[in-house]
Amino acid sequence: MKVLGINGDYPQDWVRVFNHITNLFFEDSKVSKTEKDTDLNVYFEWHIDADHTVTTTAELHSDDETYKSKFVQEYTDEANEKEQNIRLKRALSHVLLDTLEKLTGIHQKWGILTGIRPTKLYHKFRKSGLTDLEIHTKLKEEFRLSDEKITLMKKIVDRQLTTIPDLDTIGNEVSIYIGIPFCPTKCAYCTFPAYAIHRKNGRVESFLDGLHIEIREMGKWLKKRDMKITSIYWGGGTPTSIEADEMDALYQTMYESFPHAESIREVTVEAGRPDTITPAKLEVLKKWGIDRISVNPQSYTDETLKAIGRHHTVQETIDKFWLSRNMGMNNINMDLIIGLPNEGLDEFENSLVETEKMQPESLTVHTLSFKRASEMTHNKQKYKVADRETAEKMMHRAHEWTANNNYEPYYLYRQKNILGNLENVGYSKKGEESIYNIVIMEEVQTIIGLGCGASSKFVNAETGKITQFHNPKDPAAYIMTFEDAIDKKLEILDELYKEETELI
Repeated sequence: MKVLGINGDYPQDWVRVFNHITNLFFEDSKVSKTEKDTDLNVYFEWHIDADHTVTTTAELHSDDETYKSKFVQEYTDEANEKEQNIRLKRALSHVLLDTLEKLTGIHQKWGILTGIRPTKLYHKFRKSGLTDLEIHTKLKEEFRLSDEKITLMKKIVDRQLTTIPDLDTIGNEVSIYIGIPFCPTKCAYCTFPAYAIHRKNGRVESFLDGLHIEIREMGKWLKKRDMKITSIYWGGGTPTSIEADEMDALYQTMYESFPHAESIREVTVEAGRPDTITPAKLEVLKKWGIDRISVNPQSYTDETLKAIGRHHTVQETIDKFWLSRNMGMNNINMDLIIGLPNEGLDEFENSLVETEKMQPESLTVHTLSFKRASEMTHNKQKYKVADRETAEKMMHRAHEWTANNNYEPYYLYRQKNILGNLENVGYSKKGEESIYNIVIMEEVQTIIGLGCGASSKFVNAETGKITQFHNPKDPAAYIMTFEDAIDKKLEILDELYKEETELI
């Protein structure tokens, strides 16, 4: 950990960005507005010329060494106060990043970007009328992105527009996320709402009763508005943790309640834990015409699975994949995680070898992220993970392997405290992309969240403004408050669509 001292009293959002950038180089760093007890000190200066050119400089002092940087950005237009703050914050981020790169010798391929959705920035520039070349130049010069990452972003954006030709106007529809908060066990890296399933206290049954009501009430609103649904995603937790008859009842309620069921483009059910998949549950999925599921190995090393708290074997993953395939699941996603405890290039290569035998329709390659509330973060000394160089080699190998096996990248997101400052990339065979994954990552339409831990994002299609609402993560809290949550979400929806009608 390092403490970075900064000169001056900067806005809190600037300080937060300085902290994020410092964290790219030093784990759990802090930013201090005094020079007391600091490891590094940076001194910023800037000025704005009459022609709107922004010039920033930084001097970074570490022990007896000094590292300097200067950045000049020309603008053709005068900015209002908000935009001027953005320009200055971005310019100061440049020189801070540059001095830290000089100090450490580490080059950050994502430049000054620390946000979750880099491709959303590409779409923004595209919709503003910039050409691909102009976008490339802008991302490289203003945000310090490498050619490699910009090329990856362009590939993904092109693929998204092929998958969803109406991506720019899909905001007149909604998608639905339904959260089932139960899992056989909780993984060490996980912070999703996931509770070990047991039935002694009736919590599962009470939660399901509430979820049926929430689906029906939301369905009434959607029917009243004659609203089309783009995609439905059953997540969690693990939705296949509940019994087959309980799944059957929920899908019946879903299709009875939601309008225009015949035009829903995609329904996905996370069956991520192989130990929850049974023939009876697959028969229920077939009954309702659902053939898009996940069967997630995360790793093909049994010792790793034990270390992270997944109580299934590698062989069980393989067996349940083929059971699902043979019972009619025609679009199967699998997840792998780079950087799991005690895994290096050899273990990851083994995972790719096993994946190649199955050829799932899509493969999501995650990079381990140290989430604040996870068991792995709380006990880091217990879990030895790959270093930055090894993680980068693993990601490079994933890019090679997917290309050689006819997978193409179609969505991407990043996380705070992600190993090696890398990314998570979803790959798929042509035509097998997940519509839901695209729309939620690019935030192009409202996602209505139902069930435990479900986050709703209400997107104003005209202005892009996003309002969020979060259902409780704990099943007991959900059972107590789901009716209030329904009322609140309906209130937000009424206001949102009232505003959009007025704008039109």
